[in-house]
Amino acid sequence: MHKRVKSLLLRLLYSKVSSPARCVIRSNDLVAYEDLRVKNLVKNHCLAKSINDAGWYQFRKWLEHFGQKFGRVTIAVNPAYTSQNCSKCGEVVKKSLSTRTHVCKCGCELDRDHNAAINILKRALGTVGHTGTWILDPNASGDLTSTVLGSGQVQQVGSLSEESPRLMTGECQRKVQ
Repeated sequence: MHKRVKSLLLRLLYSKVSSPARCVIRSNDLVAYEDLRVKNLVKNHCLAKSINDAGWYQFRKWLEHFGQKFGRVTIAVNPAYTSQNCSKCGEVVKKSLSTRTHVCKCGCELDRDHNAAINILKRALGTVGHTGTWILDPNASGDLTSTVLGSGQVQQVGSLSEESPRLMTGECQRKVQ
């Protein structure tokens, strides 16, 4: 019975986590996320069950797997101060977890998570072309090989933000539901 329950839970987790991860990877050229230590998060006994139920670790593993499979860049960034730093001016704006709006003296006012997402993207773009950032590239014979991103790709990512200034300012490009 124990094996059946475990098998059922693993199948449920697979369907719950792998499909959204695949969708995220297929619809983006670069996926950036916080390098959260799930072990440390579950030390908070009030949140432990919710965090474990969410399958964050498995979701990250599926992101990395599908990133490799489809030749997309996945970057885990340091989570320190992503929601505290102002995405516009860089000023540290201390706030409690219950404060849901980021308001800075520079005039930037965003949802706390939106501000953090912009900071995560900026950190990720700052690492493109450095150690740990790679893509799958077809070589001369057509086989896929793992390649560290070079300066050509850094320029490409740089031009992406130049062509789409909304990407860096935090404006929505499309409505996410």
